[in-house]
Amino acid sequence: MAVTDLAGLYRAYIDCLNRQDWADLERFVSDDASHNGRKFGLSGYRAMLENDFRQIPDLRFTIELLVVEAPHVASRLAFDCTPIGEFLGLPVHGKNIRFAENVIYRFHNARITEAWSVIDKAAIEAQL
Repeated sequence: MAVTDLAGLYRAYIDCLNRQDWADLERFVSDDASHNGRKFGLSGYRAMLENDFRQIPDLRFTIELLVVEAPHVASRLAFDCTPIGEFLGLPVHGKNIRFAENVIYRFHNARITEAWSVIDKAAIEAQL
């Protein structure tokens, strides 16, 4: 897959997440997808995202940095949101927070098969 195609596909994936269009998620995520080494397939990946939106109703994924070297995509995602309870074990409870997530994805057949992510928890802790 060409780099420009993969970048466009990734942007469409982020748009899918922001629309919470779970029916369209299968277009972007493989049936055998894993996240941080945990294999849980499309259904587990979807459940993880749905839970994120339950915990953070105003969640919005914003691409801050995007690097593509097929079959990998690296992205720094920025968040400005208000989790309703605890988030990452931290007592956020409705406070607006800003943080970033660094994610690397591996695509196969134009779908995410692996994702590795790290959230900047220290940035959240500094705001609480």
